[in-house]
Amino acid sequence: MTHELRSGCPIAASLDILGDRWTLVVLRDVLLGGRTRFSELAVDESIATNILTDRLHRLVEGGLVEKTADPDDGRRVIYRPLLPAIDLIPVLAELVAWGSRHTAVPENPVFAAFVNPETREAAVSQVMARLTAQVR
Repeated sequence: MTHELRSGCPIAASLDILGDRWTLVVLRDVLLGGRTRFSELAVDESIATNILTDRLHRLVEGGLVEKTADPDDGRRVIYRPLLPAIDLIPVLAELVAWGSRHTAVPENPVFAAFVNPETREAAVSQVMARLTAQVR
């Protein structure tokens, strides 16, 4: 994963890859939602297809997601997370917890284990282990 750094700050470098409105939402769906196909990713948040195409391209180019032929239909592709994306799960869990505490988002049972400080670490470990086992 290489890109031109605009500064020597690791936060700025991370935001160069992840810091727009849709990238973390796409990663959420790939990492936590188990979505692998373009059509699945386009549904929930009503992301425009050109934006989704761009974000997926950036994630593939950035080494966070791989794009492979669908084994069930070679004309289609699937997107799978790679280890750098899986390493973001603790960050996503903290964003879930922060958003649940500080915004008016309704409770979502899908994220309950991340919201609860007593179960967050175990939930993160479980998701990371499951996804890491799927990486070739």
